[in-house]
Amino acid sequence: MDTTYWGRSFGVKLFKDAITKENLLKYYVKTETNKLYKQGIEELLSRGYIIQAIVCDGRRGLIQSFKDIPVQMCQFHQAAIIRRYLTRTPRMPAAIELKELAAIMKQTDKESFEGALSQWHIRWKNFLNERTMNEETGKSFYTHKRLRSAYRSLTTNLKWLFTWYDYIELGIPNTTNAIDGHFADLKNKLRNHNGLSKKRKMNFIDEFLKA
Repeated sequence: MDTTYWGRSFGVKLFKDAITKENLLKYYVKTETNKLYKQGIEELLSRGYIIQAIVCDGRRGLIQSFKDIPVQMCQFHQAAIIRRYLTRTPRMPAAIELKELAAIMKQTDKESFEGALSQWHIRWKNFLNERTMNEETGKSFYTHKRLRSAYRSLTTNLKWLFTWYDYIELGIPNTTNAIDGHFADLKNKLRNHNGLSKKRKMNFIDEFLKA
């Protein structure tokens, strides 16, 4: 499940079956909310669907909303979070290594990734804990805040990054790429119809998604 936007206040929240590739449910939204994601799951359950697992991005509080359903956080979104913290071209060796580690997440297994992340932390622990003194206030702060945030993001989300591996028999995708690609195709087709009114755009989307 994921949401895409046209501008700031018009978007589509889509729920897609990873096995059949069928679009199951959609909502037109102004903002992306956890409440509406939960409503969508409840609606699908009420229709008789059996939800084996959920694949979604790492919105704050969203993953924790589903206590009885395995949830896979999209590894592509996690790698994007790391890039935002470290930039696309980090200069510090510690940051370069962590960005490269996040980039290979999609091609490795849980034990290998956890082991590599642990080794990275052992190697750079002292660097992470370096502090800088504010001469005006006399107080110190962590020197490499963004690097610490990137590492904390990985450790916080780690329990949801390899749900596909913990429940390997279910064949859970490790990214939302299938739905993201669907959105990209939709947007490309809509670009050929610039100037459509909102109502006509919704009609086009309805026909394209058929959910």
